[in-house]
Amino acid sequence: MATTVADYLLSRLGEWGVDKVFGFPGDGINGILAAFGKADNQPKFIQARHEEMAAFEAVGYAKFGGRVAVCMATSGPGAIHVLNGLYDAKLDHVPVVAIVGQTARSAMGGSYQQEVDLLTLFKDVASDYVQMVTVPQQLPNVIDRAIRIAEARRAPTAVIIPADVQELEYAAPTHEFKMVPSSVGVQWPDIQPDGEAIRAAAQLLNEGSKVAILIGQGARGAAAEVREVAELLGAGVAKALLGKDSLPDDLPYVTGSIGLLGTRPSYEMMRDCDTLLTVGSSFPYTQFLPEPGQARGVQIDVDPTMIGLRYPNEYNIIADAANALSALIPHLDRKQDRSWQENLESAISRWWETMHDEAMVSANPVNPMRLFAELSTRLPADAMLSADSGSSANWYARQLKFRDGVRGSLSGNLATMGPGVPYAIGAKFAYPNRPAIAFAGDGAMQMNGLAELITVKHYWREWDDPRLVVAVLHNNDLNQVTWEMRAMGGVPAFRESQALPDVDYAGFAESLGLQGLHVEDPDDVGPAWEKALAADRPTVLDVRTDPDIPPIPPHATLEQARKTAEAMIKGDDSAWGVVKEGVKTKLQEFLPHKEG
Repeated sequence: MATTVADYLLSRLGEWGVDKVFGFPGDGINGILAAFGKADNQPKFIQARHEEMAAFEAVGYAKFGGRVAVCMATSGPGAIHVLNGLYDAKLDHVPVVAIVGQTARSAMGGSYQQEVDLLTLFKDVASDYVQMVTVPQQLPNVIDRAIRIAEARRAPTAVIIPADVQELEYAAPTHEFKMVPSSVGVQWPDIQPDGEAIRAAAQLLNEGSKVAILIGQGARGAAAEVREVAELLGAGVAKALLGKDSLPDDLPYVTGSIGLLGTRPSYEMMRDCDTLLTVGSSFPYTQFLPEPGQARGVQIDVDPTMIGLRYPNEYNIIADAANALSALIPHLDRKQDRSWQENLESAISRWWETMHDEAMVSANPVNPMRLFAELSTRLPADAMLSADSGSSANWYARQLKFRDGVRGSLSGNLATMGPGVPYAIGAKFAYPNRPAIAFAGDGAMQMNGLAELITVKHYWREWDDPRLVVAVLHNNDLNQVTWEMRAMGGVPAFRESQALPDVDYAGFAESLGLQGLHVEDPDDVGPAWEKALAADRPTVLDVRTDPDIPPIPPHATLEQARKTAEAMIKGDDSAWGVVKEGVKTKLQEFLPHKEG
């Protein structure tokens, strides 16, 4: 039997080490689907319920697995559906290759069914590389470049293969004019820093008396080096949201997340520092960084296109984070005055006490912060966590105390709804022997999480560790937007857009043969986590949370408070609950705390 283009595609993916393809079928990729059958499903086709979910699962697989992921979709509407997941990959710098079908070449330009100009469609999201295969000899170099560029630039790429081309007999490129042979594999170099810049940066850091360090996901492989630098310089370390798992939160000088979802210690450290070292982060919200001219800056990043972008640094050093910090360490002097770090540590200790106290504030019925706080002390050492966009991201950022070995991620820069559950599924396929936990608001669950529970039902028995816990913040409100309307728009919640129909999420899980747990009593939250984390199957925690608990930033502005008050005056139907819970919550920052 002749080898088709589709057969060769799967073989080539295998040579690259691709063992999973997340997708959904359609006639635009029938030739490739047939090839999966002939190849005994190698690489393994993972069937999502929707192409967008397949793309999110690929992003989750790449984020947690640390390698290139592949998603697949049919022509026309299928290709359109993967866009949101690919934009998530683009904005968070994640290597994902999308392989999509297209109408037959003979029909192109004829306004044929499902004919979409896919090269134009993908031109922005896959701007680093998008190409259509039109002859068999073209395939090796296109698929090789798509994978290599995705990994090199940490970006999505796209390969379009028309339906008729998939079924052609494969022919390798020949030794002829205008043929482009190709090869598999790449050996990446260690990118070493410039020695002179390292020495100058070290001098700058030695001269600072109040050093702040900001790390992102690019520092994940340099945790030991970041710790040593922080201890030498007597510095505090703040983390961009995508870098939450880059350094454990139980280190006394880690101030936690930064930004609107961040902590008070991070905010105050940036407000008061005189020196800023940024490692592996392109954190975009410059209002949470030191004011220009306040601090002297050094940035280290492996990506030359993202360096020097957010702050007027004196030294922008292009290098691998671990290599650069290792080179920097011998030139750093241990600071004798430890008062800056000691003061930070005191503020951090008080902050965690405040977070616990806020989580224990009574609510109607369950304080959403308690859902996160009760897990924080029970987190398995190798847990993989995802959070959806919305109010769950607030509590993920501030209430969860990551220890060494815990991984976590969310949609950082796109902040799209819907990736929480598919991220967890992708993580499970990357590491089937580790537990995964997803936090999702009920809006995200209704948007697509419920459907992806069917994907969990379909595959969970293949995982070495069956634990995948989906915790639903069930408040029948699109809570984040409700609060944004109040705090930013100064208008009451518009119930026709904000109220959600009531759904039994635990009951739906049970109908699939998964474990479903209803939680309506705050004292049942901890035991429910214990039951979920000891289960022999995936679990949905259906937790009735109070929508009136405000996601108050630790540095909430007077303007935000004024607009929220305006919304209450204008007739917000939750006015009394909002005021009552807001006062009780904010009060925890000012009440006396235990000593030590």
